[in-house]
Amino acid sequence: MSRLIQHGLRMGEPALVKGNEAIAEAAVRAGCRHFFGYPITPQSELPQYMAKRMPEVGGVYLQAESEVAAVNMVYGAASAGVRVLTSSSSPGFSLKQEGISYLVGSELPCVLVNIMRGGPGLGNLGPTQADYYQATRGGGHGDYRTITFGPGNLQELVDSMVLAYDLADKYRNPVIVIGDGVMGQMMEPVCYPEEEPVQPEKPWKVEGRVGMRPPKVIHCMSIAIDGWVKFNQKLYDKFQLIEENEQYYELIDVEDADIVMVSFGTASRICRTAMERARAEGIKVGMIRPIAVWPFPQKAFEYVLGLGKAKAFLGVELSMGQMIDDVRLAVNGRLPVHLHTKFGGITPTPRELHERLRVINEEVLACR
Repeated sequence: MSRLIQHGLRMGEPALVKGNEAIAEAAVRAGCRHFFGYPITPQSELPQYMAKRMPEVGGVYLQAESEVAAVNMVYGAASAGVRVLTSSSSPGFSLKQEGISYLVGSELPCVLVNIMRGGPGLGNLGPTQADYYQATRGGGHGDYRTITFGPGNLQELVDSMVLAYDLADKYRNPVIVIGDGVMGQMMEPVCYPEEEPVQPEKPWKVEGRVGMRPPKVIHCMSIAIDGWVKFNQKLYDKFQLIEENEQYYELIDVEDADIVMVSFGTASRICRTAMERARAEGIKVGMIRPIAVWPFPQKAFEYVLGLGKAKAFLGVELSMGQMIDDVRLAVNGRLPVHLHTKFGGITPTPRELHERLRVINEEVLACR
């Protein structure tokens, strides 16, 4: 039942790499030849890697004067139909929100990476998932959404970058990939695709007026109210289609689980250890692990609830509680939903999650 990322490309030999560098190389292998960004920890290795890699593949690297400038350079490159990337970390990514809204309003495909850091404000470099609302709700102005991946390991991070470009082109919409300081700085073996994917034709791209060809114009503004209402309806229909077709998730030991954990990214790695410890002492625990956090995997919850085994859900996240809203919406009052959080740049331990599972299990047993 799991919906994992399957990009179908032939994979090469594994290489031991850092997360930020894995993201950058995956973008190159996916056909990205333009990078615009601005350094900010804990993602600075990503633009540093691109500064070396782009000239090697005949691409363009430009360190902009600000994050605002970088995202508007993305707008220009995407208008020309090329695959383009920008990356930042939380406060820098906040500065990009107006530009992201313009990209959505102009239906321009691109990929944006946010290696999150503790906040609010400048915060710290610790791992966090507190940009969840911003990433999944459309952090800029207007009604819009962006497909958002929250991978749980570096191989999945590589795979999601390749898929992100394909989906951006398919739906003509920006795609966001989020990680944190742990994902950006850790090292794991990954395999890259050996063959660059075939990019689709983009008849809408601007490429200058040649001969008597009518000029092409890309914009996100309309004075006519009726026209803009119709355009917003078009976007809404597109987002509905994305919600139906692009749910990615992993189900782990849910078939007999009394307690189902829900977690993504770095937090899900800790949850897996706690889950294994709990099962070793007879507590039946499973997990729904969103790989795309938008669209949120509603289908996974319907499958688990349809099994009729689960008695409670436990959301675990590195924030004060943001993803838990989506968990509650998916469960829709049918079972108790618990929350375990760490925030401000720290992570829970497997031991404390194991203890929390014991407490919830006692509640489950008492209700039988």
